[in-house]
Amino acid sequence: MGVIELEVSRVVHAPISDVFDRLADIEGHNDWMPRKGSMLRRTQQTSPGEPGVGTTYVDRTQAGTFPGEIVEFARPTRLRYHWWSSTKGGRIHMEGWPGYLLEAKADGTTLVRHDARMNTHGAYRLATPVMRWMATRERTATVDALQKSFERKP
Repeated sequence: MGVIELEVSRVVHAPISDVFDRLADIEGHNDWMPRKGSMLRRTQQTSPGEPGVGTTYVDRTQAGTFPGEIVEFARPTRLRYHWWSSTKGGRIHMEGWPGYLLEAKADGTTLVRHDARMNTHGAYRLATPVMRWMATRERTATVDALQKSFERKP
């Protein structure tokens, strides 16, 4: 198994609760994720109700369709997703756990620490160096887009 771990941090000019809500709103990602510089094309919540632990979704990306679920939900400080890619028989090729740790700052901003872990399995293990580059690019684009989404004029 190949393992990739990374962290990207940014200060977002918004209150912690607003930042958490934007990250937890799965379908809302379609409004602020970049069209260029990201593999994500569309994301859709696939289970009913408000987001929380166990909420499922599907990401449609340049590399295919990936199911996932929320595995950690502690408003307003921690949120973690889990996604995977598998064969028709259910054997996992790769999986990832992107997460967010949010810290409210005295000036009303929020420090966002975005960490991600990705495991590659079987033959996909050989692609781990390329996957590391892609994951770093994708995670950086995500946090940059989140930051910019709060800089837009209402």
